[in-house]
Amino acid sequence: MGIYINKGNAGFAKYANGEYVDKTGMIAYINSSLGGANMLTCVTRPRRFGKSIAANMLCAYYDRSCDSSALFDRFAIAKDASYKEHLNKYPVVYIDITNFTTKYEGRDDIVDMLQAKVMADVKEAYPYLDYDDDCDLMDVLLAISSHTGEKFIVIIDEWDAMCRELADKPSIMNEYVNLLRRMFKSGDTAHVFAGVYMTGIIPIKKYGTQSALNDFREYSMTNAGSLAPYFGFLPEEVEQLAKRRDGFYDMLKCWYDGYMLDDNSWDGEKFKSLRYHIYNPNSVMHAFMFGQCDNYWARTESFESLRQYIDNDFDGVKETLQSLIDGKPVKISTLSFGNDLNEINSRDELFTLMVHLGYVSYNSADHTVSFPNLEVRMEIIEALRTSRCHKELSELIKASDRLLQATQDMDEQAVATAVEYVHNHKVAPNFYNNEQALRSVVRMAYLTAIDDYQDIQELPTGKGYADIVYLPRPLSSYPALVIELKWNESTDTAIDQIKERDYPEILKPFSDNIILVGISYDKDSKKHSCKIEQITKE
Repeated sequence: MGIYINKGNAGFAKYANGEYVDKTGMIAYINSSLGGANMLTCVTRPRRFGKSIAANMLCAYYDRSCDSSALFDRFAIAKDASYKEHLNKYPVVYIDITNFTTKYEGRDDIVDMLQAKVMADVKEAYPYLDYDDDCDLMDVLLAISSHTGEKFIVIIDEWDAMCRELADKPSIMNEYVNLLRRMFKSGDTAHVFAGVYMTGIIPIKKYGTQSALNDFREYSMTNAGSLAPYFGFLPEEVEQLAKRRDGFYDMLKCWYDGYMLDDNSWDGEKFKSLRYHIYNPNSVMHAFMFGQCDNYWARTESFESLRQYIDNDFDGVKETLQSLIDGKPVKISTLSFGNDLNEINSRDELFTLMVHLGYVSYNSADHTVSFPNLEVRMEIIEALRTSRCHKELSELIKASDRLLQATQDMDEQAVATAVEYVHNHKVAPNFYNNEQALRSVVRMAYLTAIDDYQDIQELPTGKGYADIVYLPRPLSSYPALVIELKWNESTDTAIDQIKERDYPEILKPFSDNIILVGISYDKDSKKHSCKIEQITKE
């Protein structure tokens, strides 16, 4: 068993023998591409979306140095006609680029080290062949393939780690890209490889109008194709996992659902058009591990890198962020993004990058982006809270923090002042002329409440509809909030309506502590007023 060649199946066995969500159907799709024009596959997804597990799965399935039938016989792939044909039939070269960028950080000869280490391991697996002294990795693989008639499967995990972590060293980047070109964009590629599978976060970089490796078929967050359901969890998979634990499925949906991936592709007989809702798998499994939904994204992502991206002050970035925070999708164009972290020159490029990083979800039907779920929205709000560039948004978030605290403290004047601040700074005067506009302002004012509350608009109560209800999330000690809005009417009228129509009654099963908030706006004085009362369990 080698380090880079014939690694065996241990990497996948640790997942398959645990609580594994069956994604082996992906293998059938890769099998169908082997040896053909589409044998080069690149899948890009955000961190912690199951890319490395899938890479280990493919390694275990194809690697001829082991017998993986006991691992795969119980999974979906075993029912596919191609299962036995390719099971453990290939020499497999597996390279995790992150290992090299970590181990050889700071070395200018990192690409040479990569070639040398892999080449030495491959030569050791075929000691009976003679190799030229000046050969490179492709020469070695070609010599083996020519002598044995065998074709390799190559799996490269985190292929873009070199691009992301060494982007400030163009000479190293050129060496790395040339190595990939040498192997996968030459006349010998088809003679040496049966298939190549790469994973990454950012799609393959474009040089001019072409990709340096444009023979790869790419499956990304903006063009997921037939591999859409194999990265991240589907709703039915999360629901099944939740049932085993007496579940909180609705909470999981709120916290971690929201990525939309479309498969608009040819299945060999007809074009298909499918849409998948995808959950962040890492966060779902952490929620099960710790027994509660929480923001686990922050523990796996770089907060500083996020703030670096959103601190870009291109025209339209602030307005786009404000709309997204308010729950409104925003249209972007993904076509201008060149897949380069250091070449972000417009709002559209920035938000396309955020799609690939998982910070926003892309809807290909109308070309809009939105925050996918509560977890990511919380992360963005936290980054904006200390933003160096978007000071207005930062102040808005801080004002929202103060508003929520003032509401829980039943400080009527502070609540009125905070809502007025949002009105004066965030809403065009010609729009602020009805109760619907007031609702928009109040929801924006309470934007950070979403961290601890579920926001429900026009909650049906049997005797009418409560304007806005903030229902505390499970395990929260916060009171429920019932907010009634009035335009040119008194706050007493708002509170009386809440009581007369028994709005609090529907909330009693969820909270022993309910705060009633009446907010009014007078168009003549242009002032807000507030009245607050509290209902506690008797």
